[in-house]
Amino acid sequence: MAIQSPRINRRIRIPQVRVIDADGTQVGVLPTAEAMALAEERGLDLVEVSPKARPPVCKIMDYGKYMYQLNKRAKEARKRQHVTHLKEIKMRPKIEPHDYDFKTRHAREFLDEGDKVKATVIFRGRELAHKELGRRLLDRMVVDLDDIANVEVAIRSEGRSMTMVLSPKPGHKIKERGGEEDAKDQDAQGSSKEVQAHE
Repeated sequence: MAIQSPRINRRIRIPQVRVIDADGTQVGVLPTAEAMALAEERGLDLVEVSPKARPPVCKIMDYGKYMYQLNKRAKEARKRQHVTHLKEIKMRPKIEPHDYDFKTRHAREFLDEGDKVKATVIFRGRELAHKELGRRLLDRMVVDLDDIANVEVAIRSEGRSMTMVLSPKPGHKIKERGGEEDAKDQDAQGSSKEVQAHE
């Protein structure tokens, strides 16, 4: 999102303004024409920095440099913003202990990065008659991740699957996000191991 440009020089049409000099000193309230002449004398611009003040506050400065710094600050703020993603961890009710540990570790990494985790247990064939195994598995994951996660959406059955959503606990320190491709590769490896374990 681009920064909205402030009014400068002849675009400032109010009769008088409060002027701040280039070095930050208060010049006082001046007629706008006089303030513009003062800026021109210094080879700078008159920039309206606080339009809602009465009278508006204008600063004598290099407008190009000012806009460059504003855009740079906005870009840095956007970099610091964290976008939350919903990551999914899929398991089978009779998952091997090694695969369960892998999946839980993966969920922990996602939570550490500030993302939410949807844990899904998929039932096939006769497994549907033993949904309590899926619930037990998800309950175990809640306990294992209790130090960093809260249950945002409680365990619920959806056809051939059982799901819940975990979110990072408030105040949990978010780590810098790693490479997305690495995470996808790890998930693919985990899925293939899981398939092999159940074949």
